[in-house]
Amino acid sequence: MTDRVEDETATRIGIVGAGAAGVGAAYALRDADAAVTVVEKSGGVCGRAATRRKNGCRYDHGANYLKDADRRTEALLYELGDDGLAEIEEPVWTFDGDGEISPGDGRDSRKFTWTEGITQLAKRLLDRTDATVHRRTRIEAIEREVEGVAGGEWTLVDADGERHGPFDALLLTPPAPQTAALLRATEWEDDRLGQLVEAVEAVPYRTIRTVVLHYPFCESRPWYGLVDADREHAVGWLSREECKAGHVPDGESLLIAQMSPAWSEERYDDPLGDVADDVADRVARLLGDERYRDPDWVDDQGWRYALPDAAVDREATERVADAGLYVAGDWVVGEGRVPEALWNGHDVGERIAADLS
Repeated sequence: MTDRVEDETATRIGIVGAGAAGVGAAYALRDADAAVTVVEKSGGVCGRAATRRKNGCRYDHGANYLKDADRRTEALLYELGDDGLAEIEEPVWTFDGDGEISPGDGRDSRKFTWTEGITQLAKRLLDRTDATVHRRTRIEAIEREVEGVAGGEWTLVDADGERHGPFDALLLTPPAPQTAALLRATEWEDDRLGQLVEAVEAVPYRTIRTVVLHYPFCESRPWYGLVDADREHAVGWLSREECKAGHVPDGESLLIAQMSPAWSEERYDDPLGDVADDVADRVARLLGDERYRDPDWVDDQGWRYALPDAAVDREATERVADAGLYVAGDWVVGEGRVPEALWNGHDVGERIAADLS
């Protein structure tokens, strides 16, 4: 990522959120005559496609890998450089509400990550842009200035009272509930805003809490991941990070247990020490091995708004585009997959460039 020399004639575009949709939009705008600013509330990028390091391990504790990579996505991965790009060879199997494990149906898609973690997707995309990225910047209000300005301008106000902008176009990419909260905190007297808020708030979400379990031994197994096909088990997903090159030292095992929405909502705010034993017990029973009841260290992450269960009403989002206000994300598409968020953001980025050219 390089610093753009300020050009007063360039279109000014603000992007809230450096998840897959936000960086996808920035990447689409890389060759446009635009000064792009991305603001991100956390210290990292790529949103739920997150990677963490601890005790010599590297693990993807949100989105586990890029799946269902179509030709467009696969071509992009290699365009970003195949150094460190890793394909997970082991398949995903299934289990039911009783914990009965079965081989998959043979239609398991190709699964990609990087030796340095799945956050490489956003890092490599941003490195190929001139976008300015402000991390640890939580936006709490949006202002709209119309009087005396052709087309109007948008300004972002962060939690410290700092102002970012003005922008000719603004793209919001946080999960739908967080985007709705920002829209409610927007100073813009226009009926279309209320219609958009109502549409965004209507998008339903699943909550997921991830618990990470580490063991000083490694057991050979024929699968990389297990998914609860019936959605009746407390464990929704279980995977082995040691199947990813460069993630776990030899002779060790690190399991990613993503709990079901029902379990996650009930135990979301419980301290890790109160839930780790329960999760480890369930994992041990699922694997039929008592050793998994006693991990030597644990970690966790909660995703209050993990996966959307429906798409937003597109008519409401289209009505505000001529005012330079856009939204993007997997919730716009209605499918919680990283490529869906990425390409939705990319397509919106291309539209912004066309609309403002």
